[in-house]
Amino acid sequence: MAEYERSPPYGRPGRGLVVMKIIKHSTQAFPTTVTGSIVGMDVGGTLEVTNSFPFPVVEMPPESHFDTAAPNPAAAAPRAKANAVYQAEMIRMLREVNIDANNVGWYTSANMGNFVNMNVIENQFFYQKEMNERAVALVHDPEPEAFRLSPKFMAAFRENKFTADELQKSNLRYQDIFVELPVTIHNSHLITSFIHQLETPKQSRPADLPPSLAALESGAPAKSTVLTPNFDNLLLSIDPFMEKNCDLLLDSIETHHTETNNFQYYQRSLAREQTKINNWQQKRKAENATRATLKQPLLPEDEWQRLFKLPQEPSRLESMLNSRQVEQYSRQIDNFVASTTGKMFAVKGNLLPGETAK
Repeated sequence: MAEYERSPPYGRPGRGLVVMKIIKHSTQAFPTTVTGSIVGMDVGGTLEVTNSFPFPVVEMPPESHFDTAAPNPAAAAPRAKANAVYQAEMIRMLREVNIDANNVGWYTSANMGNFVNMNVIENQFFYQKEMNERAVALVHDPEPEAFRLSPKFMAAFRENKFTADELQKSNLRYQDIFVELPVTIHNSHLITSFIHQLETPKQSRPADLPPSLAALESGAPAKSTVLTPNFDNLLLSIDPFMEKNCDLLLDSIETHHTETNNFQYYQRSLAREQTKINNWQQKRKAENATRATLKQPLLPEDEWQRLFKLPQEPSRLESMLNSRQVEQYSRQIDNFVASTTGKMFAVKGNLLPGETAK
């Protein structure tokens, strides 16, 4: 199902049964995030996913919900120690019934593209570091997407180097967090043959033209035909999907603005402390020059390290993840707005009669 790269990405398809099981698991728990393990095999540089199973979620008692606890235990389930034992036991059972029993990654559900967060990063880092460096994260939102952490980001995350200087040295950008892999889905030959044998019922006599759209939607062909025409594409109203995406995009931009203000506050605090240190060093040098002329012992000039404390630089990881999330929302809006904009231009003459005359 997911193809990953040894150099450039390439690959072959996986089974549609895996997608159906992930969709069922995600639908039953919606809108809560669900996670699970995927198994398969490596065929000539291509990762073929053949089966999946969900991770159990241990419900936490109400008194254990503190600020330090994860708000959603399922999001952190892939890297939990208890689930590592459960996963090994499940793979052993799959091997006993002659099913592909090689762990190739994990899957998670997402809503409106909100999968760029620390839980996903830490889970994928755990799989690529502990399990298999070629492990993939399969995101269902609502179509499956496959990702891996890039080698450059893996190195930075392993050493926790996300300061401004380190990012400039490594040239690490938010576009380098994930490596997106192409996904291909296929069914077995029996299912494909069954789908091709499906036929629409034949009409006994020629049908009359419907007098209105309502008659067409409520007519016999719309109720009995397998492939019924979809008239939702003719609606001119702004889809709620687009509205929600715009709201989420604005929230992410606001978060990015907050992160930028925090970093600017750190820079101002650092500049103030460095100014104080420079003034203290100049004053100490002048004092030592005076003491030298009086042949008195000099005072230590490195005493500022004890007197002044420089502010700690905040990590830029959250800002990088938020920037990648903004890009994800922007992609979704860009892909969806094309059809909506086309419909608006098509009916521009009816919506704005005065504009067409100009």
